[in-house]
Amino acid sequence: MTTLKEIADLAGVSRGTVDRVLNHRGSVNPKTAEKIMNIAQALDYQPNRAGTALAAQKKKYKIGVIVFGRSNLFFDEVMRGVRAKSDELKSYGITTIIRRVDFEVQAQLDAIDELVADGMSGLVLAPYNDQAICDKINVLSEAHIPVVTINTDIDGSRRMTYVGSDYFHGGCIAAGLFALSTTGDTSLGIITGSSSVLCHTERIRGLESTLSKTYPRIRVNDILENHDDEIESYTVTRQLLSDHPETGALFFTAAGIYGGCKAVTESGLHPRIITFDEVPTTLDLIKKGTILATISQQPYNQGYRSLDIIFEYLTSGILPENELQYVDHSIIIRENLPGTYADS
Repeated sequence: MTTLKEIADLAGVSRGTVDRVLNHRGSVNPKTAEKIMNIAQALDYQPNRAGTALAAQKKKYKIGVIVFGRSNLFFDEVMRGVRAKSDELKSYGITTIIRRVDFEVQAQLDAIDELVADGMSGLVLAPYNDQAICDKINVLSEAHIPVVTINTDIDGSRRMTYVGSDYFHGGCIAAGLFALSTTGDTSLGIITGSSSVLCHTERIRGLESTLSKTYPRIRVNDILENHDDEIESYTVTRQLLSDHPETGALFFTAAGIYGGCKAVTESGLHPRIITFDEVPTTLDLIKKGTILATISQQPYNQGYRSLDIIFEYLTSGILPENELQYVDHSIIIRENLPGTYADS
């Protein structure tokens, strides 16, 4: 097991300097700190857990969590993972403060400012993809408040890590599913959450890239936003199907699936529908045959892992091995739903 003395000898510094870097006690020259962190990671340094617990209890760390949607089924599952990890961290004296905010830039900025004023030590954030949010993350980084982005990332920010799916690849998978489930020239409509959320736009980019390169017979007829709202989703889906009654395929990049599918059912049309996530209402629609398939991105694991990464960094100075912490995609169809055959 690697010791502080071994790291100190290799770095050419004192044990006290290594301790300050790994436990964030006092200031150390940035180049020296980076050298120590690199050595610690190369040697797979694992801190003493009893010491970690004691240090964390003295620090009384507060970790903030900000996600979209006061009533969003996907983020309900993310929060289940967050709360499971939060319960584990209580023994370390760590407090988790959760904020679920509206789909607005200012709502996120206000929530971040509130948490900073409350003494936040680290932040898990599903960011609105806006320069103001990027700038705020960079300010937090300069103040030594680490940020882990969850479910969706943000361009140009100094966030520490991203935890979630490879959303471009998710769009490519959706394109492949549409190709397998349709024949001939196909008109495809897209209902997305927001052009200001990177995971939504990247899923569309992955889909369109794959279609143009490999399946040009499938063409996008329109892209409408529902802002993850079921009622708005119902309205815009009705609009899309009215404007494009030839629609043979429909892609939901985010939430609002139930409302959108209600509009599909009322229209009398039968497009092949591909969605994301495995919330109960979506699984029920798969079972009924309304939705062909959904692409899961492990929301529980996203919540649990994000909080764990912040904890490890705050208490031990350990960065994750990879900056991008991708969760696996899985495809759910009616035939692999839990209990499908047991209920038949």
